[in-house]
Formats: sequence, C-alpha cells, structure tokens
Amino acid sequence: MKGKAMSSAEKFIVLPYKKNRGNLVPGEMRQASNGPSAEKIAASMAARFVGVAAYAVMVDDETGDMTSPRLLARHGEIADLNIA
Repeated sequence: MKGKAMSSAEKFIVLPYKKNRGNLVPGEMRQASNGPSAEKIAASMAARFVGVAAYAVMVDDETGDMTSPRLLARHGEIADLNIA
C-alpha cells in the first residue's frame, strides 16, 4: 500500500429530509449502487419524507471524506448539502 496515490471513487447516496420544529433535518443516508438506482430509491422514498435528494459524490478511499456532490434528483424540500 505504500506510495499509493490517493484514490477516490464515485458513490451514490440518497438523503431523506424531515421537518423537526419547523427546520429541515437530514435523515439516515442510504447508499445506492449507481445513479439510476439512487434516483429510483429517492422516488420511492418521496412519499414518506418532506424531501429526498439523490447525489453522486466523490469518496476518498482512505479517509471516507465525501466531496463534489452532484445532485441527481430531488423530490420536495431539500437543504444544501454541506460537505467539504
């Protein structure tokens, strides 16, 4: 593993939102295997949440840090994704 360049992979996540005391709060993040799958999961969850968003993000294999979120689909109210 020594001398290995930092590698990152694109992952797909679905983030539901709910209202708590009038504020939009993210629920439990779910991972999807690909973009279309993330969009399907988001659509199927939409009825149960105030909002649902599907994102493609870059994940650093070593640190697990997520960067460069790209919105794939949104249903209802979503908040800005604040990841470094």
